[in-house]
Amino acid sequence: MGSASVGTKNRSSGKSFPRPNNDPLRLGLFMILIAVSIVSPEAGSLMAKSLADAFLQVTVFVAFTLTIFYTLEAWFRIDAKALLKKYSAWQVPVAGFLGALPGCGGAVMVITQYVRGGISFGSVVSVLTATMGDAAFLLLAQEPLTGVGIFAVGLSVGIVSGYVVDFIHGADFLRSKTNNVNQVQAPVSRTVNSKFLHVMWWFFFIPGLVIGISLAFQANPAALFVVFENVDTILFVGVGGALVCISFWCFFTSNAAESSTSYNPQPSFSRVKTLNNAISRMIGDTCFITVWVAIAFLIYELGVFFTGLDLRNLFQIWAPLVPLIAILIGFIPGCGPQFLVAAMYLNGAIPLSAELGNAISNDGDALFPALAIAPKAAVIATLYSAAPAVIVAYSWYWLFE
Repeated sequence: MGSASVGTKNRSSGKSFPRPNNDPLRLGLFMILIAVSIVSPEAGSLMAKSLADAFLQVTVFVAFTLTIFYTLEAWFRIDAKALLKKYSAWQVPVAGFLGALPGCGGAVMVITQYVRGGISFGSVVSVLTATMGDAAFLLLAQEPLTGVGIFAVGLSVGIVSGYVVDFIHGADFLRSKTNNVNQVQAPVSRTVNSKFLHVMWWFFFIPGLVIGISLAFQANPAALFVVFENVDTILFVGVGGALVCISFWCFFTSNAAESSTSYNPQPSFSRVKTLNNAISRMIGDTCFITVWVAIAFLIYELGVFFTGLDLRNLFQIWAPLVPLIAILIGFIPGCGPQFLVAAMYLNGAIPLSAELGNAISNDGDALFPALAIAPKAAVIATLYSAAPAVIVAYSWYWLFE
């Protein structure tokens, strides 16, 4: 996919071997984790538990969800762009629904269609207000009912906001008249293309999913692996799977402009090839999400370990300002800060009102391509999400907390 490749091909055997991408920033992150575990064995033990929790409680469910979503998308050749064009009268709610889906792909698609003149500016506001980005997976894995409730609130607020903005400004607000369709860049897709790495991934994912489901239902997964009596199998699978994800992201994940991998109307369309692309995307996206989930877990746990500070008490001192702080964090592009907010909510450090405000104000990774494609529209649409975020967050705070 694209020009970036993570594998080299042996001409005699035809097999694909992984090739590191040598990103110094990613390598630095990997080395920091190793250094901390060496300097402090206690911190290393805490890191191992955090990594295992990230993989067994979040990653396996993220991968399972993405596998279903990407496979259905590929097999049935779902084209969301055509969907937006066909149901023009329903653009705002359709855009909000695409934004409410976990991940950032729907939001990027809506921004692209707005620049091309296919949908209204209110649809942009709707999708950016409704989207929670990849942090949605963390909530779904840990507190699915809360996650679904937040999605419903974000979708409702996004639809109302979109219609209000279209009523005030009109559909073509801030749309440049000089945009060229050919200049609009495709969304960036994270992929792991090596079949060898795929095998390594499945080796940890399959038992990890079994363990994760057992833990979710409060069963004893150790009974399923009696053959490894002298090994902490749960910790081994959890840490091993997390390290595989981190190492894939650090060394073997390629970023390429996404072509029509999920939908191809040409007669040469191959479902087998498209499904393989879907698996490569699933692993690439899952590894990326795992890294940020692990970072969020580690920041919280190691912060408490090294400082002795209970973050829950800190935020209780400034309780009325906590939702506002979470809303402001939501304006930071990218999913990393939003993962941290979600992790702090799940750890009891911040209340639900703060998580609600952050979910409405944040745009996840979708803000990066939005700023590149239509910077002025992206900034204004993001600022418009501040009002409903404040209203919803503080309404919940004063009524229920």
